[in-house]
Amino acid sequence: MDPESGVFQNPVKRESWRTVLTLAYQSLGVVYGDLSTSPLYVYKSTFAEDIKHSETNEEIFGVLSLVFWTLTLVPLLKYVFIVLKADDNGEGGTFALYSLLCRHARVNALPNCQLADEELSSYKKDITSPAPNTFGARLKSTLEKHRVLQRFLLVLALIGACMVIGDGILTPAISVFSAVSGVELAMAKEHHKYVEVPAACIILIALFALQHYGTHRVGFLFAPVVITWLFCISSIGLYNIIHWNPLVYQALSPYYIYKFLKKTQRGGWMSLGGILLCITGSEAMFADLGHFSQFSIQIAFTTMVYPSLILAYMGQAAYLSRHHVIQNDYHIGFYVSVPEKLRWPVLVIAILAAVVGSQAIITGTFSIIKQCSALGCFPRVKIVHTSSKIHGQIYIPEINWALMLLCLAVTIGFRDTKRMGNASGLAVITVMLVTTCLMSLIIVLCWHRSVILAICFVVFFGTIEALYFSASLIKFLEGAWVPIALSFLFIIVMCVWHYGTLKKYEFDVQNKVSVDWLLSLGPSLGIVRVRGIGLIHTELVSGIPAIFSYFVTNLPAFHQVLVFLCVKSVPIPHVKHEERFLVGHIGPKEYRMYRCIVRYGYRDAHKDDLVFENDLICSIAEFIRSGKASLNGADEDVTKECEEMTVVGTPSTHLDGIQLRMDDSENASLAGTSELREIRSPPVTKPRKKVRFVIPESPKMGSSAREELRELMEAREAGVAYILGHSYIKAKQGSSLVKKVAINYGYDFLRRNCRSPTYAFTVPHASTLEVGMVYHI
Repeated sequence: MDPESGVFQNPVKRESWRTVLTLAYQSLGVVYGDLSTSPLYVYKSTFAEDIKHSETNEEIFGVLSLVFWTLTLVPLLKYVFIVLKADDNGEGGTFALYSLLCRHARVNALPNCQLADEELSSYKKDITSPAPNTFGARLKSTLEKHRVLQRFLLVLALIGACMVIGDGILTPAISVFSAVSGVELAMAKEHHKYVEVPAACIILIALFALQHYGTHRVGFLFAPVVITWLFCISSIGLYNIIHWNPLVYQALSPYYIYKFLKKTQRGGWMSLGGILLCITGSEAMFADLGHFSQFSIQIAFTTMVYPSLILAYMGQAAYLSRHHVIQNDYHIGFYVSVPEKLRWPVLVIAILAAVVGSQAIITGTFSIIKQCSALGCFPRVKIVHTSSKIHGQIYIPEINWALMLLCLAVTIGFRDTKRMGNASGLAVITVMLVTTCLMSLIIVLCWHRSVILAICFVVFFGTIEALYFSASLIKFLEGAWVPIALSFLFIIVMCVWHYGTLKKYEFDVQNKVSVDWLLSLGPSLGIVRVRGIGLIHTELVSGIPAIFSYFVTNLPAFHQVLVFLCVKSVPIPHVKHEERFLVGHIGPKEYRMYRCIVRYGYRDAHKDDLVFENDLICSIAEFIRSGKASLNGADEDVTKECEEMTVVGTPSTHLDGIQLRMDDSENASLAGTSELREIRSPPVTKPRKKVRFVIPESPKMGSSAREELRELMEAREAGVAYILGHSYIKAKQGSSLVKKVAINYGYDFLRRNCRSPTYAFTVPHASTLEVGMVYHI
């Protein structure tokens, strides 16, 4: 072996392992905060009412066996070894599964999809059609033909998303309240009940109030807190096993489950709602996959989290097997099994761990709402990116305060872990059932495996989860109604918004103006062209929006450079910067009209400032310089139009292309290329920012391209105006009552109370022109 190659290979291998272990360490603080705090409330919720702890220990051993096998089968077997492999270009979660199905079976819910979107590198990755005459091919054809099945698939994904939002309300409440409940062992009975709820509410208010700072400021503390907590519960569990009952390991046998169910019968089945809480937070392993890697999450769970949780539950069972009579009203809780001298330190660590776990689920709720909004299923909200370096850390003010109020209402309204556990358990198991259903389709359509394997997956895991689901649903009046009510409210909002958005787009498509109409006005377009750039925001990817013809009819003048701008989402998590823009001409070049389609993935951060504006201008300038094919404007065929548009990246992706420079004074220094000196704006009398295009020396451009660039630069210096449509949507006469209620009241209420389109681009009011128009759909 070559010694040099050996020296070269080893550091690479060490670096790779170092990266994986670093990600595994970081994932402990982000992914496992919720799952690791479940020992605080599992036994207490399980023994709250349905079953009692007796001297035979059959109940406690049966519960321990159920907890062990539930943790082994669902988080370990299902998520760690199967579901984590169903990533969407490295991203996970309910919408990642839905996005994969959209691309493999062409069931996209986004109305303005194009054939050009399928040419994106991330879109085509690992997509192959199932072999003909197979069940997968027939299933794919059936999904593509029937709109009802496509809508059912979307509603299924939205139900999962709504339950995640419900979990974002319930998990902070039960985690913090359970952590704080340890004070009752150190205080008199008549006093602790006046401390628990106010203390939990204060912690929750502080938690939500700090969200706008972003987790990156204190994120470095998350992993140490969770590691300390895992070490704490595993050490206490090991101590209790050795000190109280070393033979407790025998209870891991599934035989104890049989004995437990045989003795408790209906009460044991109903108690499954409390046992279910031991897997709360398992979905985070898949949902947060995009922040880490599959291998790092697997290492963290199998080496740290899983053994610590098993030791913790075994330790509690060992203690309770020797203590059949608890002297206070605490029933069977976590802090009872903690040695008395350690209770206060453990209480502090538990509160910190509960805060970390709550933080993770709140951030996950923000992410799922952003994804719903990107897919046109949630009203526009203000999305603040709290970190410029760490991908995916966002803050949504409206959602944050709504979550806080609902979380406080749950805490104050319930005031006990039993009903909170019933509510949280139903939300958790519903998300898992949705994941199981979508995974069965993934196995057939994406992995091209046998339908028998998909059926076995659904039957095995679906049966386990359906059993827990039924046990949770039976507690409807005892707290389980909360996630159902919340999900029903959110699903109504999502469906109404998606329906209204879809109908609005269909109206735009049906009433768009042909390019022929615009060209028939002649080279001068029959109207006055004023200095500057006019950005006309539209959701259409082809044709001229009706709002523009309405504008021209009432005000026969627009800017010397006109850009029809469409900012849209595509069903992939991320769009590469070099594939961000699609640019083309509308009509002949001398008309100076362009169409620009800006594509974002459902997890991409939208640029909404001056950087986006400059990127847009540079992409048009690069399109002009490259001399690519442009539209003749006479053909209305959408496919042809998409094919004739050119993919242009952002300036950061083609450093050898055109760059935009803005100087504050007229004496700004020039870059030394001959092309640049030719293409610069003429002198003006008033001092203002000079706009320059820094253009590479080769390839040389023709005179028409230089003239087009000069005019674009002059227009940019004169300023950019945003022309936005302000649509009022009404159901047309003869519509059904349901449609009238949904459009005239539901969608109209949401439209008036959500963020306006001007917010999405941080448009200054002085540069904005809104054109109002009534849509009768």
